[in-house]
Amino acid sequence: MAVRSKTFRESYHEDIKLLNTLWSKAWMGAFILALVVLPFVSDDYVIILINKSCLFAVAAIGLNLLTGFSGQISLAHATFIAIGAFTATIVGQALEPTFVGQWGLSFVFTLPAGGLAAALIGLLLGIPCLRLKGLYLAMATMAFGEVMKHVFLSWDGVTGGHRGLQMPEPSVFGVVLDTDRGKYFFVVAVTALMIIAAKNIVRSRVGRAFIAIRDRDVAAEVAGVNLTAYKVMAFALSSFYAGVAGGLYAYIMGHVQGEEFTILQSVEYLAVIIVGGLGSILGAIFGAVFIVQVPELIKGLADLAAQVIPGLAGAYNEEWKVAAFGLLIMLFLIFEPGGLYAIWQRIKIGFKNWPFTY
Repeated sequence: MAVRSKTFRESYHEDIKLLNTLWSKAWMGAFILALVVLPFVSDDYVIILINKSCLFAVAAIGLNLLTGFSGQISLAHATFIAIGAFTATIVGQALEPTFVGQWGLSFVFTLPAGGLAAALIGLLLGIPCLRLKGLYLAMATMAFGEVMKHVFLSWDGVTGGHRGLQMPEPSVFGVVLDTDRGKYFFVVAVTALMIIAAKNIVRSRVGRAFIAIRDRDVAAEVAGVNLTAYKVMAFALSSFYAGVAGGLYAYIMGHVQGEEFTILQSVEYLAVIIVGGLGSILGAIFGAVFIVQVPELIKGLADLAAQVIPGLAGAYNEEWKVAAFGLLIMLFLIFEPGGLYAIWQRIKIGFKNWPFTY
């Protein structure tokens, strides 16, 4: 009787499973347990960083679906996050005095509303941009972002103009989550759902069509892929994720204002997926954590250096942060185009093959 070695996968069903081995399931269980225990053993500063990392992860996954998987660049991702944030806030304010708001179920409507509003705008943007590629597409989306920023600041009756809008505190069945520690489980749960959804999208027919378009759109069209439908779908899906991230932003920050969503923030999300790894859901998560944590680490080192050399006090500012992002992108594009995900893959392969070299 033949016994399987468990070294090779024998079917496509095995190949697309989220967790293939007992070890991967055990590590995932340990990771979930760590997430549950973490808020009870860490300080508020760590919780704030984790909440911000989750926000960046959801937004970066959406951009990766568009840029990393379907090969279309966008410099308006922060704009779609703003659309989601404003929509979620407006819906949240409308539901606050109702039965739904009193029982703490408003987030069930606010987050999907933010995502759907952003997806609708993304759909309308994607249609006229179908014939654009590369730099031309980037310029078109950047122009759209600048126009929408003017709308956010000028439409006082809806967006609050320069004052912005106040987002009601999230609550679950009447329990108000008015602290960063209280919002932690809410943010992590939404992020987990979005990650699982993205993984299923990528391993479906839609995901395979995105990858075919990215690799060679002409060949994909010859093979029967509807370029128009899937390119517009990529814009809509990416915008939906950005809209949900905008809703999370509104809940985390408690206030939404149009000047917060700039072209620099869109570039920042591009840095996330480049550093993490284009065309990888896990890479987007790696990049989000890296981009959130590294500036804090650099700031800590700058403060430490200022204690040793007083002349460096106050030298680290926003301009240095921008320069650090640019340098990170350059270094990763030159020395590690695959990003942190490629490094992680090499580490896994090394553990699997050790002590053999083949």
